[in-house]
Amino acid sequence: MNTLNQITFSLFCLVFLNLTYSQNSKDKVRNPIVVIDPGHGGKDAGASTRNGIKEKDIALGIASKIVVLNNKLVENPLMLFLTRYTDTLISLGDRTQLSKKLKANMFISIHCNQAINRTASGTEVFIYPKSEEQAEESAYLGFTIQKGLAYILGIKNRGIKYGDFQVLRDNDSSAAILLELGFLSQTDEAIYLSKEESQNAVALVILQSIIKFLGL
Repeated sequence: MNTLNQITFSLFCLVFLNLTYSQNSKDKVRNPIVVIDPGHGGKDAGASTRNGIKEKDIALGIASKIVVLNNKLVENPLMLFLTRYTDTLISLGDRTQLSKKLKANMFISIHCNQAINRTASGTEVFIYPKSEEQAEESAYLGFTIQKGLAYILGIKNRGIKYGDFQVLRDNDSSAAILLELGFLSQTDEAIYLSKEESQNAVALVILQSIIKFLGL
């Protein structure tokens, strides 16, 4: 599915759901809109493990599992959209444009890290402060997710940092973060993030953290 079709399909879903909600109850507040951005895709593989498992596949796997869990496990409290649903390269501009068109409350770009130092490990969250309120919301969202990953799954927390990334810089969401889930250059984290059950666990913690952040 090309970029235009993806955006059109997502917007169609949003309009359909909004119409359904308005028919059922005009006074009912819409579910929060969350855009999950699986980093890289297509010819842009991102980082990779020693065994050749690619960052783009891990990011998409976890993002897709968040959608499944939201739909089946916690009765769909969020309106979730992905910037890509397949192994496709989507431009950074199109990723942020989707978020703007949907008027998303939240934007989370999922990535994995890599370093020359093979002992480097843990999660990192990057934010691009556009206002004091947006910076606070983004930082708290990142803090909530990192706290969950550290407390529940034991993944090291490397903190929240400033990052001049286009998907953050051009984003209008109330909270926008770029989440580095671990280092594929570190053997233990590479093995962990490559496993299906681990991706399910990470996806569940991220979803629970989003719900907690929104107070749902």
